[in-house]
Amino acid sequence: MRVANTQNTGRRSFLKTLGTTGAVVAAAGAGLLKPVKSLAANFPFPKEAFNQESMDSAMQTALGTTDVQEGHVSLKTPTIAENGAVVPITASSDLEPGKVAKFHIFVTKNPAPYTARFHMLETGRPEVSTRIKMNETSDIVAVAETTDGQFYKTSKEVRVTIGGCGG
Repeated sequence: MRVANTQNTGRRSFLKTLGTTGAVVAAAGAGLLKPVKSLAANFPFPKEAFNQESMDSAMQTALGTTDVQEGHVSLKTPTIAENGAVVPITASSDLEPGKVAKFHIFVTKNPAPYTARFHMLETGRPEVSTRIKMNETSDIVAVAETTDGQFYKTSKEVRVTIGGCGG
């Protein structure tokens, strides 16, 4: 019966890793590896929308309109957020898979109301879950943007007890 020498095994693993790293560095240095265009480049970042201070201007900049229909969107949030710095939310839609192109999340009383934007895949249930930061007790507004340019929303008030954007 042979017992494996752990020192040699560790040395071999280290040398393999070192060799692989060296090969990748050499290939990159020789110009054989080219950076791949980022997927995010296909989805321009709406910087101006995230910089707006009022709900209407944030919605107008992000969506191109403030006229959004109620319905087809569900929002799951806590009724009371004990820590405004970490508020879990889930937005979903009852529209068929592939119909929702984006979800937009707004928090009406935050210093910058436009909080998040999510691009949806063409398949699967239209749903996103995340954690957001809230400055104070406020309405959270979830907007579903459809592939044909329609907007649907729902909102829910969340009471914040401590924390949040202000500290």
